[in-house]
Amino acid sequence: MEKLALHGGTPAKTVPYTRGKRFGKEELAYLEEALNQNTLFYWFGKMTKRLCAKFADMYGAKYCVATSSGTSAIHVALGACGVGPGDEVITAPITDMGSVIGILFQNAIPVFADVDPNSYNMTAESIEAKITDRTKAILVVHLAGNPAEMDKIMEVANKHGIYVIEDCAQAYCCSYKGKLAGTFGHIGCFSLNDFKHISAGDGGMIIMNDEKLYHDAHMFADKCYDRIGSDVKKNVPYLAPNYRMSELVGAVGLAQVEKVEDICAKRHVYGDKLNAALQDIPGLMPHKVLDGAYCSWWFYLMRIDEEVMGCTNKEFFAALEAEGVGGQWGYIPSCVYQYDLFKNRNAYPGTHYPFDGTHGNPIEYHDGDCPNAEAVLASCIKLVINEFYTEQDCDETIAAIRKVANYFLSKKNG
Repeated sequence: MEKLALHGGTPAKTVPYTRGKRFGKEELAYLEEALNQNTLFYWFGKMTKRLCAKFADMYGAKYCVATSSGTSAIHVALGACGVGPGDEVITAPITDMGSVIGILFQNAIPVFADVDPNSYNMTAESIEAKITDRTKAILVVHLAGNPAEMDKIMEVANKHGIYVIEDCAQAYCCSYKGKLAGTFGHIGCFSLNDFKHISAGDGGMIIMNDEKLYHDAHMFADKCYDRIGSDVKKNVPYLAPNYRMSELVGAVGLAQVEKVEDICAKRHVYGDKLNAALQDIPGLMPHKVLDGAYCSWWFYLMRIDEEVMGCTNKEFFAALEAEGVGGQWGYIPSCVYQYDLFKNRNAYPGTHYPFDGTHGNPIEYHDGDCPNAEAVLASCIKLVINEFYTEQDCDETIAAIRKVANYFLSKKNG
């Protein structure tokens, strides 16, 4: 048995991971074009409009709205769907706060549905179990570029007459049964944050096919001003934030969108090869991709069965890190509903609103609300995937995982 690098052996990763530049002459050219317009306001310039047109065309959508971030994109989607005080929005417990901030700012109630223990996405069954007469929308999170079972989820949503918003912040170019994530529901939301497949520093994109949703989203993102047409209408029928994208962000975003399909294709090859190589290791639970799904692998999440492997995920990753593999043990520190904000019902300091039942039944969040999700986070390891990686990077990562697994399995089994 090979000696672990953690114990003085030779690391399995013999060379550093290959890196590359995300930005280049294409972004610079569009930035120069934006500056030469003599305006950086999205409605007067051309860059944000070109970005929206390009993005809508790529996804086969009729309409696209640009925003200041992925978080704001979700908030705008919720606002366009009419989510308001006391409404319930079902979403995933394994996600970023960006998925729930907009729900709370609309004074609505996040309701968390459990996930499949191996794909880490919400299931149609777990969603339907959480539906009440106050459910206004389902916010589906496609975690790590891995699409959820959208056909079944849409069946549930259509049966109950509920809006579906897709959080595709980590899910560019992934698809399920030949259809792109973000095009199943009523609205698809994307992020241009620096920690995504493509980046403009920050920024968000929203796609839809319904003209009214487009009009409402366009207004909601811009203080409820209506700029569609020759005159700006400032009637302001209801409260809305200012989530406008600047022309500089639009310029970088346009250059990045032109690269995204190639980026995701490279990640798909690397991630699928990694996933296929880990299927037969006892005690290691690979990242499950549904039949008919195409994953664009923003990262790779695997789980360690402590009883079989004889070690915790933290111990496994410490050995893996010593072999030269990048990543982290765990993913987020806990399910979102276990954050202090939810456990203390403290969205607005000094009150328990909107959890206090002012617009419906009071709600509380407890450990154990989503047992599968809690088990995932207690046992997972996150591995980095990058479009710049080489075959050698992939092969050595696989070799390192097998080496560490063999060590712990041999130790466990005597």
